[in-house]
Amino acid sequence: MSAVPSALGHPEYPDKIDAAVLKVAGVVVLGAIMSILDITVVNVAMATFQTQLAPKGGVPLPYSTVAWTVTGYTLALATVIPMTGWAADRFGTKRLYMAALLLFTLGSALCATATSIGMLVSFRVLQGLGGGMLMPLGMTIMTRAAGPKRMGRLMAVLGVPMLLGPIFGPILGGYLIDHYSWHWIFLINVPIGAIALAYASWALGKDRPEPTESFDWVGMALMSPGLAMFLFGISSIPGEGSFFNWKTEVFGTVGVLMIVGFVFYSFRPKHPLLDLRLFENRNLTVAVITMFLFAGAFFGGLLLLPQYLQEVRGETPLSAGWVMAAQGLGAMITMPVAGALADKYPVGRIVPVGLVLIVGGMFTLTQLNAHSSYWGFIRPVLFVMGLGMGATMMPIMTSAIKTLTAHTVARGSTLLNITQQIASSIGVAVLSVVLTNQLKGRPLVGQAQAFGEAAKTVKDPSAMGALLERYPAVAKVLAPFGTDQAAGQKALATQVHDVMAQAFAHTYWVAACIVALTLVAAFFLPRRHEESHLLDEEGEPAAPVFVH
Repeated sequence: MSAVPSALGHPEYPDKIDAAVLKVAGVVVLGAIMSILDITVVNVAMATFQTQLAPKGGVPLPYSTVAWTVTGYTLALATVIPMTGWAADRFGTKRLYMAALLLFTLGSALCATATSIGMLVSFRVLQGLGGGMLMPLGMTIMTRAAGPKRMGRLMAVLGVPMLLGPIFGPILGGYLIDHYSWHWIFLINVPIGAIALAYASWALGKDRPEPTESFDWVGMALMSPGLAMFLFGISSIPGEGSFFNWKTEVFGTVGVLMIVGFVFYSFRPKHPLLDLRLFENRNLTVAVITMFLFAGAFFGGLLLLPQYLQEVRGETPLSAGWVMAAQGLGAMITMPVAGALADKYPVGRIVPVGLVLIVGGMFTLTQLNAHSSYWGFIRPVLFVMGLGMGATMMPIMTSAIKTLTAHTVARGSTLLNITQQIASSIGVAVLSVVLTNQLKGRPLVGQAQAFGEAAKTVKDPSAMGALLERYPAVAKVLAPFGTDQAAGQKALATQVHDVMAQAFAHTYWVAACIVALTLVAAFFLPRRHEESHLLDEEGEPAAPVFVH
């Protein structure tokens, strides 16, 4: 491999962020916003789907049924992500990116027309096939457009929707559902998608595809369905409330076996579906391990506080989203700073600082209670954690991308996105089970809910005593109040919320420990300046992505 001279002062890759590369960044960010926001806005619509998509005159749909609107989308992502690297080389990033935008926009429009849960899940799968390609393709386009000297700053731009989407998605989803209808959480993507398509056609330069590699059909048959089955098994854990259930054991095990089979097979063909030979680079391996641990803790922990705000404090999805906005504000402050620093300094000196802030925030949230002040406790902690998040995720990705050459960027981006998808699914599953078991371990929570439902059917006051015998934890709380039912119910609600808050606080111990493990991995990130290999190529310099 012949090294190309450094890009410092290279006419195609100026050191400063110029208007030309910002055009490309705008295209990628639009696509990322659509795909990431669509995951989070759907999460707040679950209760609406249960009632409005139920058969006429029937009972509301079970949560396990409407959850397929998320699971189907995730599985479609898992199916298409592995082939994105090959398709980008074969057809060109511009063509493929525009096709993904079109597929996602079409799927969004069809979702808004759904009249049954079956139709909605089918159209969500179509959406996922497009959405799965947007992030890895966006990373590839951004990296090639930025060049080696601006990579950190451009990756920070891409990080904005990745970090802020989960925070502001519930705000947008709650507003659209409250003021319009659930259809608008999908319809809003149609004009954005049309703008993104027109913008991509204008801003992205002509493709220079390299259709020299044959498609790895065996790898595809192993990796895509294996990854989909593994994620389906993992995504079944929260609903079942345990790691040991038949869906996880059957689908998860088969998925793992297929992925392991792919790992052994992938070193045989010259051009495998996923090039695991990239892990020969130590810096890439360390960056991927660090990102895996961070994504698991971040996306898993991200679900805890919105649930606390709604279930313990009685907030609506919209108001809970506004409380969470403090985290986004912190990330917005440090993300561009961290991106600029990542272009000049080794990420091994940047990422640990961000992780320390997150670890501190997580451990502070272990002191959460049912009366924690929003302005005096929750928002300041979220703001500090946001500062840490903005200084963590994209510098890690920048470190990984710097190890890639122009020819391996598409494959490397695909590898990073699969790692993040698996990590986030595992993190959500693990912390969901921890929280579920914490709640189950506090009898008052379950008994109070069951007592409330049973009490609605009791018409004779004398029968209330017999009912309370079935729920001793509830009876113990109500006993001091005698016949004063109003005071008793108020005391019961207060104690239930106190106990639930304890469950959330104890779950944060697990999240904090996972982030602390990330600090160990981050210690091995490069602590000396890294030279980017983007301009290294076998035989000749890599051509940059030209923009108009």
